[in-house]
Amino acid sequence: MSICLLGCAFSVLTPSAGIFPQSVEVLIGDITDPSAVQSAMQGVDAVVHMAALLHIVNPPPELREKYERVNVGGTAMVVEAAIKAGVRRVVLFSTIAVYGASDGRVLNEASPTHPDTFYAQTKLAAEKIVLNAKRTDGQLIGTVLRLGAVYGSRIKGNYERLTHALALHRFIPIGSGLNRRTLVYDKDVGRAAVLALEHPGAAGQIFNVSDGEFHTLNDIILAICQALGRKPPSLSLPVGPVRLAAGVVEDIVRLVGRKPNLRARIDKYTEDVAVDSHRFQNELGFVPQYNLSAGWRETVQEMRRSGEL
Repeated sequence: MSICLLGCAFSVLTPSAGIFPQSVEVLIGDITDPSAVQSAMQGVDAVVHMAALLHIVNPPPELREKYERVNVGGTAMVVEAAIKAGVRRVVLFSTIAVYGASDGRVLNEASPTHPDTFYAQTKLAAEKIVLNAKRTDGQLIGTVLRLGAVYGSRIKGNYERLTHALALHRFIPIGSGLNRRTLVYDKDVGRAAVLALEHPGAAGQIFNVSDGEFHTLNDIILAICQALGRKPPSLSLPVGPVRLAAGVVEDIVRLVGRKPNLRARIDKYTEDVAVDSHRFQNELGFVPQYNLSAGWRETVQEMRRSGEL
C-alpha cells in the first residue's frame, strides 16, 4: 500500500529497487497511522493516493473491517493531513468496479454505481471523502480517477497469471471470448495522474481512465500471444459444463474444510466490462499513448528482461 507524494513516496513496505528515480525520497509508514501520514505530508504540493487493500475473490466476512479501516479510514487520514498541510490537489486511484455489473451496457461517469464487493464498496466510500475535500478557502482539491484494469510488467493479478499461462501453453479459454474488457497500460495511468494533478478543471471531478477502447477477451489473448511470439489457443471450453463441473469440485473440496472459488473465478473471467473514458479525453485532453498491441508488447519485453518470463 502506498501513496505517491510529489518528490517522495510513502509506503507500508519498502518499494522494489529501481521503481522510483533516485531523486524520490522513500518514507515507510502506514496510512492508518495519522502521525506518520501528517509527518510525510509536510511540504507536499500534491498527492496521488493509491494505497488500498486490493480486490480478492470472495473475501471472508471478517475482512470487511480491514477493508473499511484501510480503504476508507486511511483515505480520510490522507485527506485530513493534506488539508492541514495546504496540499493543492489529491488524486485518488479508484476503480471501474464501483459500477458493478454492466449487464451488457456501456457505462460512463453518469451511470449509477452498484459496487458488489468489499473492495468496490470501500473504494466508492473513499471517492466521496476525496471529492468533498476542500481547502480552508473552500476550494475543492480532490480528483477521482476510476481506472480500468491496469496491466504492465509490474502488475500482479489475473493478467499476470494469464500471461504466464499463455507463455507455458497451459491455458484453454472458456466461453466465446466475446465478452468485453476495459484496460489501461500502467504508463498511461502515470500520464493520467500527472494530468489530473496539474489541470485546473480536474478538481472535484470523477473521470474514467482507459486506453479509449473496448477489447474482447479474444482480442486480449491474441495481443498477449503475439507479444509472446506464439499462436493463440485454438480450442475453447463451453461455459455451462465447465461451471457445472467447477461446482461439483467445490462441493467435494468443502467436505474437507476448504472454500474454493472456482465458479466465482469463472464468472469473473466471463463477465462483460465496457466503461467509456472519453470524458477524460474530451474535457482534460488525455491522450493514451499505448494501444492493446503496443502495451502488451512492451509488457512482455519487460517481463522477459527482468526474468519473470
